[in-house]
Amino acid sequence: MELDQQTRTELEAAAFRKLVAHLRERTDVQNIALMDLAGFCRNCMSRWYQEAAEAKDLDLDKEGAREIIYGMPYAEWKAKFQTEATPEQQAAFEKRRSES
Repeated sequence: MELDQQTRTELEAAAFRKLVAHLRERTDVQNIALMDLAGFCRNCMSRWYQEAAEAKDLDLDKEGAREIIYGMPYAEWKAKFQTEATPEQQAAFEKRRSES
């Protein structure tokens, strides 16, 4: 299927919004689990969002980008939903980080 650039951008944006909404609903899924399984997490997404804003000469700081992705201030999300990583999760995370 051949898509014009506008339609492609609209579809990509819709898929991104759906992913962000899904991750906001799935507060039980910890960032470290996402990193271990998928190689990215909510923080990665917020960094990519911030980088895209910077590419458009928009002033969006790290905390602002995180709030867009998390749907609330990052500190609030951490206090409500973040749990301690298991030793196995920490080991897998460190292994992945050392390989990249």
